[in-house]
Amino acid sequence: MESTLRRTWSEINLDTLKSNYEIIKNKIGKDVKFLGVVKADAYGHGSVKVAKVLEEAGADYLAVSSVDEAMELRVNDIKMPILILGHTPKEQVGRLIEYDITQAVTCRAKAVEYSEEAVRLGKTLKIHIKVDTGMSRLGYLCEGNHFDNGVKGICEALNMQGIYAEGIFTHFAVSDEKGEECYQYTKKQFELFMDVIKEVERRSGRRFEIKHCANTGAVAKYPNTYLDMVRPGLLLYGYGEFAKEMGLKPVMTLKTTVSTIKIYPEGTHISYGGIFVTDKTTRIGVLPYGYADGFFRALSNKCSLMTEDGPAPVRGKICMDMCMVDITDKMNVEVGSEVEIFGENNPIEELSEIAGTIPYELTCAVSKRVPREYIKDGRVIEKELMLRM
Repeated sequence: MESTLRRTWSEINLDTLKSNYEIIKNKIGKDVKFLGVVKADAYGHGSVKVAKVLEEAGADYLAVSSVDEAMELRVNDIKMPILILGHTPKEQVGRLIEYDITQAVTCRAKAVEYSEEAVRLGKTLKIHIKVDTGMSRLGYLCEGNHFDNGVKGICEALNMQGIYAEGIFTHFAVSDEKGEECYQYTKKQFELFMDVIKEVERRSGRRFEIKHCANTGAVAKYPNTYLDMVRPGLLLYGYGEFAKEMGLKPVMTLKTTVSTIKIYPEGTHISYGGIFVTDKTTRIGVLPYGYADGFFRALSNKCSLMTEDGPAPVRGKICMDMCMVDITDKMNVEVGSEVEIFGENNPIEELSEIAGTIPYELTCAVSKRVPREYIKDGRVIEKELMLRM
């Protein structure tokens, strides 16, 4: 549905998204496939809109977390291959096959379940085998003394009826981190992954069509890991230091407006708990943006939002539906003035650093009551509100 309320909104620039894709694609080369990670509603950017841009631009694959996220794309006419990175119950195998969705397989038990269900249906499920090389989360464990059993388990999956292993992949844990220790850890993960592939292919006589492991950090720093396909997440959306180095731009800009302005005398306690007290006559702007919209309460009294006259410090505790900023010396800021929460003029990286988190978390936190405006060719082509009415 469309919102008519000019309260707090996000602007998703689809031209910037396409440009980011093209820059990354040019970096990886024409012979390397591109998988766009669009899980968690494309990190708050809108998975369907993002997927359509990537599909039209020539991307090869999409990745989501669940069958529900995959189905959202399919029912909205996204036809390109989709990989589910997370768990799918065996009862959903029929849907996966019917809608041509690829499933990650992370252990023998999952492979057996999917195989049995596909055989029962008389059909074949396409899968990608996941190898745990040091993320210590999901995947066939192949490190150290587990190597032989891990390889044996993967070979067993390749021979199971009802499933076809198109690809094999792993996930780097520290490829985006600095320092020799992180470099060596990533190098070790990659070498183990390649050793697993080599041994599995030797024992099974099979060759994987798609081998992939390069996430955002690896795309930026480890070109030797590109293999058959890369799968950037944060990089595609233009956030983080690697994005800046590559000339990528933020796809999302989050904005709000000044709803009320009040003048308070010296000694006035602002918001819950009175953690901020005015030290002079202070002009306070009230913004309709609070933690229910995705503004982390941990940022209370610690960050600034951007007005046309410059940064306005947040004063007092952030409330559920609103926050307060100091606009004492910003006389051009009036009721109705736009304020940039994050975007080109107020980098999300600065906010996330203050909050002690990563940009991903801030974009994912933008709540469903915040309308999305999609921009293409310099104009708003669609507005979307996720609330049900």
